[in-house]
Amino acid sequence: QNQKTKEQIESLLQDGKHKELRDRLCCRLSFGTAGLRSAMGAGFCYINDLTVIQSTQGIYKYLERNFSDFKQRGFVVGYDTRGQVTSNCSSKKLAKLTAAVLLAKDVPVYFFSTYVPTPFVPYAVQQLGAVAGVMITASHNRKEDNGYKVYWENGAQITSPHDKEIIKCIEECVEPWNGSWNENLVDTSPLRQDPLKKICDCYMEDLKKICYHRELNVQTSLKFVHTSFHGVGHDYVQLAFQAFGFQPPIPVPEQKDPDPDFSTVKCPNPEEGESVLELSLRLAEKENAKVVVATDPDADRLAVAEQQENGCWKVFTGNELAALFGWWMFSCWKENCSQDADVKNVYMLATTVSSKILRAIALKEGFHFEETLPGFKWIGSRVKNLLDNGKEVLFAFEESIGFMCGTSVLDKDGVSAAVVIAEMATYLEGQNLTLAQKLVEIYEMYGYHISKTSYFLCYDPPTIKRIFERLRNFDGPQSYPKSCGIYNILHVRDVTTGYDSSQLNKKSVLPVSKSSQMVTFTFQNGCVATLRTSGTEPKIKYYAEMCALPQQSDRSVLEEELQKLIEALIENFLEPDKNGLTWRSA
Repeated sequence: QNQKTKEQIESLLQDGKHKELRDRLCCRLSFGTAGLRSAMGAGFCYINDLTVIQSTQGIYKYLERNFSDFKQRGFVVGYDTRGQVTSNCSSKKLAKLTAAVLLAKDVPVYFFSTYVPTPFVPYAVQQLGAVAGVMITASHNRKEDNGYKVYWENGAQITSPHDKEIIKCIEECVEPWNGSWNENLVDTSPLRQDPLKKICDCYMEDLKKICYHRELNVQTSLKFVHTSFHGVGHDYVQLAFQAFGFQPPIPVPEQKDPDPDFSTVKCPNPEEGESVLELSLRLAEKENAKVVVATDPDADRLAVAEQQENGCWKVFTGNELAALFGWWMFSCWKENCSQDADVKNVYMLATTVSSKILRAIALKEGFHFEETLPGFKWIGSRVKNLLDNGKEVLFAFEESIGFMCGTSVLDKDGVSAAVVIAEMATYLEGQNLTLAQKLVEIYEMYGYHISKTSYFLCYDPPTIKRIFERLRNFDGPQSYPKSCGIYNILHVRDVTTGYDSSQLNKKSVLPVSKSSQMVTFTFQNGCVATLRTSGTEPKIKYYAEMCALPQQSDRSVLEEELQKLIEALIENFLEPDKNGLTWRSA
């Protein structure tokens, strides 16, 4: 019933563009690391009115089978500020259609009356006792994309087998039901409630649980700049700073209000570093603010930059921020825990492609560290499991600037991370230290962890498959490489096939993940490197880290060794020229 997407298909048909029609109509969306994500537009593998209706019908069917109290407990729907005029498609409209499918089936829906940060949806699912929730967002993806992120009753993103079962249910009911197209139901149905005020108030109150130095925050003369990257973050970060006793951060005026075109940045991903933080760094210099915090468009991730003594800016990597957060959350726990608290009951988590710095801190301090598969959905589920077993989880992260401080939200949260960093910077200023100086202290104490993460773009799935199959049959059938250039390989783990040479039974401890490619190499020199495909974009990512013991403190030697190994990894295993891969910087 959407004229714009209907016209897209009709004009492709008229122009005889059969290959593109096949591409658009002959495959379905599938769940990646962050739910369904694709370009907005016509076709069954795109995000549009119809595919969102179909997905929601499938979810309704699955939830109805699994929860006898579905119609008492209800469902949460949130959305960001994305949109595309050419497809008459916006996050709010897709959210209204999501709600319509459920309201037409007499399911109570908690539908936010305005855009919210992604973490508000999993938070609301838990607070309101709903059976599930959906957030319409494509996070930090390019402006053409949108997505559909599903949370289970435990407040974590769905993992298998739920995702597979939901896809089956979607395929069983592709014809829109009566009422599914009625996006006005959210305005007229008595079953629709607006949870905005309650959830926002509760969230800000819960946030205070991880505020440890309010008296310093109230008095500090430190100034902070915040950019919300044309997304949802502005209002909520302002409130979070207020909850911690801070003066509000200075917003970047050109980026403070929602803009689906993300018109001041080449891409809306704060991970890209200084090039996309240009406006906020210049404003910070003008305002004499030493720290910049940047939330991505749906405010679930956080980038941080700090001005150094020489006037230059240091943009921290996700792994560096994690070292700071890990140190901070543990120090605060130690200072505030009861006499009989047991450090062996304390946990921190990271995804397997992230830095092992938390492992080093855990070994020295006596708490537990665990790894999960890439994607916060695995962290959220594992944290819930630990909490249900009486454990205390202080912090979890993924290297792509996703942080979970505390356990009020079982997903990454840029709003809470922004205000925790502000408190940390304030505390450190009282000790005459910057964030960057503290980071060096942490590395000196627990051992340097030097990591580098980047990616190549590849729009041809068969090429990606060929690259990884070559690694699995490197020296002959089913034999992985034993070296990479001059670097000897000690162990290989292939999560796609479930193989791990370091285990006695040769089976990977992490669950098998057939739908995506991921191979990890442990080298004799202590470097760990992973090659994997992105779950949300057409990328082959590489992650490499040198982990040194506390006494090996020559950073430049470690950096040089890591750089050479990465060059060997790219040249020998990815072969960008031969495979037509595009470098990240190009």
